[in-house]
Amino acid sequence: MQTLKNQNLTIKINPKGAELISLFNNENQTEYLWNADPKFWGKSSPVLFPIVGSLKENLYRFEEQKYTLSRHGFARDSVFMVEKSEENKVTFLLTYDENTLKVYPFKFEFRMIYSLEKNTLKVTYSVKNVGVNKMYFSVGGHPAFAVPLTKNTVYDDYYLAFNKSENFMRWGLTSDGLIETQPHDFLIGTNKLKLTKALFHDDAIVFKNLESTSVILKSDRTNHQLKFDFEGFPYLGIWAAKNANFVCIEPWCGIADSANHTQELTEKEGIIGLDLGEIFKRTWQVEIC
Repeated sequence: MQTLKNQNLTIKINPKGAELISLFNNENQTEYLWNADPKFWGKSSPVLFPIVGSLKENLYRFEEQKYTLSRHGFARDSVFMVEKSEENKVTFLLTYDENTLKVYPFKFEFRMIYSLEKNTLKVTYSVKNVGVNKMYFSVGGHPAFAVPLTKNTVYDDYYLAFNKSENFMRWGLTSDGLIETQPHDFLIGTNKLKLTKALFHDDAIVFKNLESTSVILKSDRTNHQLKFDFEGFPYLGIWAAKNANFVCIEPWCGIADSANHTQELTEKEGIIGLDLGEIFKRTWQVEIC
């Protein structure tokens, strides 16, 4: 277990999946991350790599070969090595091996970098192609934040306030986790999404290409809140397990297959192509108040 601490925050990361398992506010003695209760959902902030979401029939084709990958890929269940540890920053590294090549025929270096600056946590995904051919991948986050944040509030007191007013179109999910071919009207001309547990009974809420680049999880009954920045991520998922006390704010560079996808990896929506030696980076951050 790796721990980073400054005056404002303490975070803990499990080398398995390089998964954030605690985001603790030292000033008000409050845990902001979901506790991974297995009765509801036994994770707190898994990484999604080399795919985001589900593949159609859990398989894809590349150069006339078929490969199988389960939902969200293998990184979340892989053990990362600590490549570098500093006072307020730690870098985890996952590299290809004979097992990954069986399901994902690309040679990669995948780094997850956690850093603290005052009351802000930054999480950076860095993907490098160390193979010979162009590699294709998606990457994303799945952090789950505790709701309610204080004992004198309840789940329905909270809402998400985006930094811009939106005409939200919700992309639904089929029973096997694929993106439907057409979106549905969801919320029109607002920046506010009120949280209720019934909101997630039909699985995640998926948005594409929002104008907003940040969102605040807050309640008008407490000063405890967090601001989540996701600039550079073209897709955003909002999700919670049924009747659980958390909400996931999920920044994605990539998305599940659509219901009518061809299963060709290079034709997958949101797929990223990376040439030999190139490095792709994206950072999301959460500011704790």
